[in-house]
Amino acid sequence: MNKRILFIAVALMTSITAVAQEINWMSFEEALEAQKKKPKKIMMDVYTNWCGPCKMLDKNTFQNKDVAKYVNENFYAVKFNAEGNDVVTYKGQTFDNANYKEELKNRRNSVHKLARHFKVSAYPTIVYMDEKGEVIAPIKGYQKPQQIELYLKMFSSDAHKNLTTQEDFNTYYKAFTPEFTN
Repeated sequence: MNKRILFIAVALMTSITAVAQEINWMSFEEALEAQKKKPKKIMMDVYTNWCGPCKMLDKNTFQNKDVAKYVNENFYAVKFNAEGNDVVTYKGQTFDNANYKEELKNRRNSVHKLARHFKVSAYPTIVYMDEKGEVIAPIKGYQKPQQIELYLKMFSSDAHKNLTTQEDFNTYYKAFTPEFTN
C-alpha cells in the first residue's frame, strides 16, 4: 500500500513538473550574441529589486505557461536590472552604473546608463527589440498574461510595422482576441 502511494505521489510530481514551463532568461549580451547565430527578437524585462509591480510581473505573468512557451519560441528573453551594476556593451558602446551603491542594492539606487539609453522611465518596462538589436518599443507597466500577449504577438509578427497612427493601433487592439490563460 505504501509503495503504491509513493509511486502515485512521484508520478504526480513528475507530471506537474513537466507541465510547468519557465522562460529561458539570458543576459543582454548573450541575447545579442545568440541573434548572430539565429535571428530572433529580444524581449527585455527592465526591472528593479524594490519594484512591487516588477515582482508581480515575474509571479503572475512570466510564470504563466502560455506566456513562457510563446516567449521561448519567439524571443530571446532578457532580465535587466535598471539599477544594477553590470557593465554592458551595446552597439560598440559601454554602459555602466558608475553611481551604484552596494548598500542600496534592494532599495532605490542610481539608474544604469543602459536604462537611460533605452529611455526607461518607469518600472517595469519591457523593451522589445528586432532581430538586429534595434529598439522597437519600450512598453511601461505591469501586464497580465492576456495584456502582454497583444504586444508579444504584435511585435513577433511585425504587425507593428503597419500601425502608423493611434487609430491603427486602436483598430488592432479592438480586433485582437487573446488566447493565453490569465
